[in-house]
Amino acid sequence: MARLQYELRLFLVALQFLTRVPVPHGADFQPAWLNASVRHFPLVGACVGGVAALVLGLGEWLFTPLVAALLSTGATVWLTGAFHEDGLADTCDALGGAVSRERALEIMKDSRIGTYGAVGLVLVLGLKAAVLSALPLGSAAAALVLGHTCSRAAAVALIRWLPYAGNADRAKAKPLARSISAPGVAVALGWVVIVALLLPVDDAVVPNQILFGLIAAGAAAMLLARVFQRRLGGITGDTLGATQQVSELLLLLAWLALQRPAMA
Repeated sequence: MARLQYELRLFLVALQFLTRVPVPHGADFQPAWLNASVRHFPLVGACVGGVAALVLGLGEWLFTPLVAALLSTGATVWLTGAFHEDGLADTCDALGGAVSRERALEIMKDSRIGTYGAVGLVLVLGLKAAVLSALPLGSAAAALVLGHTCSRAAAVALIRWLPYAGNADRAKAKPLARSISAPGVAVALGWVVIVALLLPVDDAVVPNQILFGLIAAGAAAMLLARVFQRRLGGITGDTLGATQQVSELLLLLAWLALQRPAMA
């Protein structure tokens, strides 16, 4: 029971860190819990994806698929406080031009958004909304839940496998600059497996979509890891946000690609 209570506490810490959801915590809060809570980031993602799916369903009932997709995307941006989108924009600005590692890290710290960041945000958010509007409702809802789950697991994996590129003492979330344990990564990946197994498999969702969606998200994370290692020497909080956004998008694109024959 004590272990279960501890894991629940870690989940609430992760929920508070990644979303706007107010989570009360006791006076005995320990900063180290933030680092330990990383293992439950995918579970928080599943919750965010669930909210997105609900908004999508309500939007399609009231409006059109495109409006519903935009509302769903907007709901996740609001729920997370544009946390990951901010990282995506900063990463695009930092890596969009041919600048040195030191200059790229400086650009990431700049609160202003540049051309590369603006274009990156428009493309990623626009593509996600376009994919969701093109999918049947049941399939889109499943893709949202799995996409938000596995994309956060991808970010967790990068924390494990890449060093921190910036100054850890000045990081926005200092505990996350430390490496997560192998068992912690296993827990994070376990949440992805659980969510994937719980998805309804029917005419709207086929097993191949789940498998190839996960492969696409994983491939995106691996490619980004190579870019971050080569350009920055590792990761930052912003690159983790970019990893979540791009991995989610690649899963959605793979999902749609496999859905198209069934829709023909």
